[in-house]
Formats: sequence, C-alpha cells, structure tokens
Amino acid sequence: MKVVAFNGSPSKDGNTALLLRKVLSPIARAGIDTELVQVGGQPIRGCTACYHCFKAKDKRCVIQTDSVNACIEKMIEADGIIMGSPSYFSGMTSELKALIDRAGLVAVANGRIFSRKVGAAVAVHRRGGAVNVVDAINHMFLMSRMIVPGSTYWNFGVGLNPGDVEKDVEATENMHDLGETIAWLLKSLCKG
Repeated sequence: MKVVAFNGSPSKDGNTALLLRKVLSPIARAGIDTELVQVGGQPIRGCTACYHCFKAKDKRCVIQTDSVNACIEKMIEADGIIMGSPSYFSGMTSELKALIDRAGLVAVANGRIFSRKVGAAVAVHRRGGAVNVVDAINHMFLMSRMIVPGSTYWNFGVGLNPGDVEKDVEATENMHDLGETIAWLLKSLCKG
C-alpha cells in the first residue's frame, strides 16, 4: 500500500508541508509507504481542454513539458492521495489547480482510474479561505469516485509564517487523526 501527498505550496518546508507531514506520519507508522511530492513553485501548465486524453486513453496528458504525467503515474500507483494547499484569495495555488484539472480529466478519460482510492484535502490559511480550498480539492476526489474520509474537524490549519501551524494544536491533532483514519481505512479496504 502507498499514500502520496502533493504539496501545492511554493514553500517546500512551509505550513502546508508541515500539515501534510503530520497526516503522513501515522500512515507511515502503520506500515504504509508514504511520499511527499512538491508541486508548488513548479512550472505546471493548466489544462488546455484539448481532450487528447479521451482519444489516446494512455493515462497521460498530451502536455509533456512539466511534471504532471509523473504525478499522474504516482496517483495511479497509490492507494491514497492527499493534496494540500495554502489559501490564495480563497482558492488553491495555481500549480495544484493545474494538476487537479489535468490529472482529473485524464482519470475520467481513462475509465475513472482513481476510482475507489482514498483522497484527503489539507489547507492552510491566515484568516479565511481554507474551507473553499478543501471543498475544491474534494470535488475532484468525489467526481473521481474516490473515498473521502472524515476527521475530527475540517482539514485545515491557521498560519502565516513558516511553522505557525505548529501553534494550531487543534489542526495538528486533526491531521494526526486524519492520518490514522486513512491508515485504518486503507487496511480495512484491503481486507475485504
């Protein structure tokens, strides 16, 4: 089993990465392989709606100039997918949005290849907008027929400067619970 997390923040070691690591920690302790992939700050193009993926059906995007196809491969191989982003004007970062748009369309074009994988969204905000980010990420998971687990609260934390989310005790505890829930869910799904 494997869970891959995608950090949509351009800050490789910022608050979003900290929360994603908090989720991945109990998953790894449960014996499940984990990986954190940096997508924020990378040159990732948005979807051009060319629909080549519907013609080719090769589980790839026709755009070859960025890391999206490598990310799609990681998503296909994973049993669980976590996506995290800070709130930028109440939305996710443009890099994560481009990844979701392109990977989501490739998944639909290829028979909903993310179907029945576990998907979780994580967000960070300074004052607001995190609910919108979590909601938008979950929309991709839900329309992909993925399983979205709950936790003790919405999956976001409050922070501005790197490390600020560590002070948000409720958020860090929630991320830990989310990771435990994902590990339990994956192991339960593999039994049946």
